[in-house]
This record gives sequence, C-alpha cells and structure tokens, in this order.
Amino acid sequence: MPQFVEQRWEGNPGAIGGRAVRRSFTYRAFVPDPIATLDPQVALSAAASAFEAERAIHELNERAGASGLEAIGPLLLRSEAIASSRIEGYQVSTLNLARALVDPRAARGSARTVAANVSAMEEAISRADNPSPITKDDIENVHATLMAREPEATPGRVREVQNWLGGHLDSPLGAAFIPPPPAEIRPLLADLTAFLARDDLPPVAQAAIAHAQFETIHPFIDGNGRVGRCLIHLVLRRSGAAARFVPPVSIVMAARPSSYIQGLVDFREGRVGDWIESFSVACGNAASHAAALAGDVAALQVEWLERAGRPRPSSASARLIALLPAQPIVSAPTIRAAIGTSQQQALVVLKALTDAGVVRQISEGTYDRQFAAVDLFELVTTYEERIAGRVRAPAPDGT
Repeated sequence: MPQFVEQRWEGNPGAIGGRAVRRSFTYRAFVPDPIATLDPQVALSAAASAFEAERAIHELNERAGASGLEAIGPLLLRSEAIASSRIEGYQVSTLNLARALVDPRAARGSARTVAANVSAMEEAISRADNPSPITKDDIENVHATLMAREPEATPGRVREVQNWLGGHLDSPLGAAFIPPPPAEIRPLLADLTAFLARDDLPPVAQAAIAHAQFETIHPFIDGNGRVGRCLIHLVLRRSGAAARFVPPVSIVMAARPSSYIQGLVDFREGRVGDWIESFSVACGNAASHAAALAGDVAALQVEWLERAGRPRPSSASARLIALLPAQPIVSAPTIRAAIGTSQQQALVVLKALTDAGVVRQISEGTYDRQFAAVDLFELVTTYEERIAGRVRAPAPDGT
C-alpha cells in the first residue's frame, strides 16, 4: 500500500508571511507503491476505453502515412508543447512559438520556455526510436533539454530537496500534495524504468500509469509536468501504437484541468482503472481531433494550390506549399535550404505566394524577411478551440 512518511521542516525565522510560515513543523510526504510488476485490475469500461484509444491512434498514424500528411507531425508536436506548458501556467500563441523555433536566440519569456518543451519532446521521441531499455539517464536527459536555460532547476539532476504542490512558496505548509522525500526518488525511478521496459500491457494503459507514477514521484525541482507528458510520447511511440506521431493529449488535459488533476488523485488513491479510463478517453479525443486537423490541412493545401494558379507538382511553389504545414514560417534562406533552390528563385516564389495570399510578410528587413502561413495558424487555433469546447465570437461583419 502507498504510505505517508513524516518529515521535519525546519522553520526560517526570516521567512516572509508571518509566524505560521516561520515555525518548524512536521509534514507528511506521499510515497507510492512500486509499479514494476503492477497487474492493474480494471473495469470493462476502462479496458474498452484503452482499446478504443489505441485504435484511434493507430488509425490516425495510418491515415497520415497513406494520405501524405506527415507534415502535421510538427504541427501536433507544437500544439502538444503549447498545451503541456499551458497546464504549468505558460501561455504562448502558435505563431509566437513558431517564431521562437525559427530563431531560438531571439526567443523570450514563455515562447522560449515552450520552445524548450518542443526540444524536450523531440528528445523523448528520438529516444523512443532506440530499442534499448529506457534508463534514469534518459529521463534526466529529457529534463536537461527542457530546463537547459534555467540553471536554478538543476537541469538533468533529480532533486535533493523536498518539493510540493500548492500552499506556500517557501515551505510545504498547506500544500495540496507533497511528493516523496529525496531519498525515495532513485529507487522509485528505477522501479519506473523497469515498468517502462514491460511489453505485456496495452500501450495506452502503460502510458497512463507511467505518466501518473512519474507525476507522483515528482523527481525534479521544476519541469515535472512537462517531462511527465513527454513520457506519454515515449511510451506510445516506443510501443508502435503511434509510429509517426502521438496525438496531442495535453490539449485535452489543458482544456479540462480539474478532470486531469482528479485523475492523478484517483491513481494515487488506488483507483487506477478510473485514471486509465479518463486518460484513454483524452487520448481518443485527441486522436479524433488530430485526424480532423489532418483533413483540414490537406484541404487548405489544395486551396493554396488553387490560389497560386495550380503550379506543377515539381515547381518551387508547389514544393513550398507542401512544406508549409511543417515549417509555417519561412524566409528566402530557409526556402533555399529546404527545397534546394537559388536565392533569386526563393524570392520569386515568396513574392508569388505573397501575392496569392498563401503567406504574409511578418518581419521587416531586406535579406532575411520572414513570411508566415497565417491561414494555417488560424486553422490550428480553431482546432485547439474545438477541443476546448470554445466557440469563437463572430467577426464584426458577421462571418
């Protein structure tokens, strides 16, 4: 059974916030059960939800491969990074994230933070393609990538201090949840990696359990939520359930944060089946919405080709339109590198597609002007709002 262990917090006489936060006190940290050999007993509805979610993820990956829609992979990854970071309080638009990814050195604030989340997810996906067993070092490497520019978070190193969720900033007084003490972390991570090595569990159920256990351990000073959601990608990709890309389940979670938090509470309190069912439904919804986005992107590309005068498939214009979903912000130098054309031809293509309304200039300058596929960003915003259940107010002209 999971247990609470009593720990002593030594007060700081200089702490701000009154006598209550300066005093020493005893608190209870939660230590979960090991899961390496867990045999989850779940209700039929939870098992059915996990099966349906896996089927939806398979269908999404097969459809994208058959339809030539691989380009939505980067789109989904960016949407996942934005939503995963939003759960942690970081807000950034798809356009600003794309700009940060084009020029990381110029990225600031939340855009820089979310761009690092994209890199961490790419690290997890890259590791998932390696068949060797996942290790604690692999998890630490994802964290190191995520927090590379935040040294106070000790990138790539498990914590040596107690952390907590909610309550006061400088003590665990009144915390909503207190993870295991530092001495418990390494054994729990070793147990988690043993669980990740199993191949006898349905992939969606395994991803659900691994994510919830990681969030319960909370092994790093900061960035645990984002690394934990990277683990979802790692499990589903590694299992073969999501051979090309993982649907952005974080968008569904971010749209219903109270349900997500309750699911983690259910897991910690032993209601593993309830959590698996909730997680599976979120995965299935994410896959269905991603499939709809894939269709919308394909339709938008057809519309772009019509606007551009139906260029030949081998032309620079057609090749750039094929590239835009994966690289929605371009410049003459990036076009040259991506489709192997000359600087002059890249400029000609940019002018033609700007005149056709396919891209729009978004920066000043003469040599390295940036152009964005604005319609695509609008499409992704609508997609995210659809998942969140929001309906956009009509434009002033009634459209």
